[in-house]
Amino acid sequence: MEKSLVINPDKCTGCLQCELACSYENEGVFNPSKSRIKVFTFHQEGRFVPYTCTQCSEAWCQQACPVDAISLNLVTGAKEVNESTCVGCKVCTISCPFGTINYNQSTGKVIKCDLCGGDPKCVSACPTQAITYVDADQTGLDKMRKWATETDNATSNTAANA
Repeated sequence: MEKSLVINPDKCTGCLQCELACSYENEGVFNPSKSRIKVFTFHQEGRFVPYTCTQCSEAWCQQACPVDAISLNLVTGAKEVNESTCVGCKVCTISCPFGTINYNQSTGKVIKCDLCGGDPKCVSACPTQAITYVDADQTGLDKMRKWATETDNATSNTAANA
């Protein structure tokens, strides 16, 4: 069963634990700038939004790579960068419409989320469960339930006011 990361920005407190866990898992240092997940801060609204690779089914990064350094992990569904094949040309960073592939200056290669081999450290590090790892077929289930509840409440309120 393929799984996907689900991010709920309403639960994010901006603690950056996900960034620290990611950078430590992948780079061996606690350094948010080396993380594959980023937490964007919207100061005006007082909101934080974690953001990382969505593992697109038609991965533009993979298609754009001139040396085929990005491949599909058949177990996790992640599009993974083969560091020994990557030449650091950054074409994938340009082709990604979401900006979730980054250039690592210290290695001269690109980095992106690889789902930590099926055990994403950002998920276990998140104290508020703003990041979860669920069955890929269920990623929209919570949104559908919330919408159904809101629709049901609106219908009930309209009927009560009639």
